[in-house]
Amino acid sequence: MDTTRRGNYESGADYVLEYGELRFTFNERDFTERVEQAAVKLGFVSGPLGDDEREDLVNLAVNGEVTDAHSDLGEHIVECWYELHGPSDRSLVHWLRRLVFRGAWLDQRVMEGELEVIFHQDTHSFGYAQPDRGYEPIELSPEPSWKRVAYRR
Repeated sequence: MDTTRRGNYESGADYVLEYGELRFTFNERDFTERVEQAAVKLGFVSGPLGDDEREDLVNLAVNGEVTDAHSDLGEHIVECWYELHGPSDRSLVHWLRRLVFRGAWLDQRVMEGELEVIFHQDTHSFGYAQPDRGYEPIELSPEPSWKRVAYRR
């Protein structure tokens, strides 16, 4: 029986995500960058965003909606809300939060030595492996794509 207690990710106290007994806290910059990276991974945005766009995206991730758009991205979210909002496991908000949480969870496992970052030569991408299991790669669950309603400048 493994009695190891896993640590909680912490980079600051501006934002908090909790799941079960895990409590991850983020500083504003870390959280903002993670939300933007999640939106890129989901195909909802294509690249670096401006400050106002980031503010709207963070508001979406934190509040579950954008009520006062500060950018064209915020207006796009409001206009496409019907397609972005849905059952919790299929909403953009759910997946933004999930990817932010998953990234912090993986980073914490790397810091604790439970996982190591590896480079896949065949795909030219990075992944994670378990050193205590002969560097067996772990497979992350796939995420849906929001390219059909992506924000385009």
